[in-house]
Amino acid sequence: MSIKAVIFDLDGTITQPYFDFDAIREEIGLPRNSGPVLESMEKMTQQQRQKAEKILHYHEQKAVTESKLNTGAEQTLSVLRAAGIHIGVLTRNKRINALAIACKHKLQFDAVVGREDGPVKPNAFGVLQLCRQFGVEPEETLLVGDYLFDLLCAKAAGAVAVLLVNHNQAGEFAEHADFCIENISGILEIIAKKNSG
Repeated sequence: MSIKAVIFDLDGTITQPYFDFDAIREEIGLPRNSGPVLESMEKMTQQQRQKAEKILHYHEQKAVTESKLNTGAEQTLSVLRAAGIHIGVLTRNKRINALAIACKHKLQFDAVVGREDGPVKPNAFGVLQLCRQFGVEPEETLLVGDYLFDLLCAKAAGAVAVLLVNHNQAGEFAEHADFCIENISGILEIIAKKNSG
């Protein structure tokens, strides 16, 4: 089945990895190995959560300001746009931050789903939502990310899971990926193969 849409994770995929989640957890008052920050925040009292959200917001704003694109990101998005392939962004960050990054780096996304829009990755919600918006099936969609939750989310939705292997931990997630690439432009080859078959 040919590929009609590509959904990208934001931090570490379109932009270079930036967040030090261990440091953020520590600042919030969580143990370093306490797991994903958003899920930990759900278990907090309202007061703790407000404090944690402020800290997270500060780090997310800083990440936007200091963001740098991953090698090949801009060119890859241009090729997809020229080919008429929908470009979506699915992030556990806020939608406004994804739009700020698009604005800063002059990128164009067709749609963005952030954490305020519904259940976050690894839930399939975001992929299904973007597929509905684009009028495509999940199996006609690549989800490209650098973390386990991206791959589990793709699998849960029935999309094609592509792992960007750009950090030490990536190898641990490879078994959940349909494809592994070392540069974001690697998706163009996957699309060319799938769309010519």
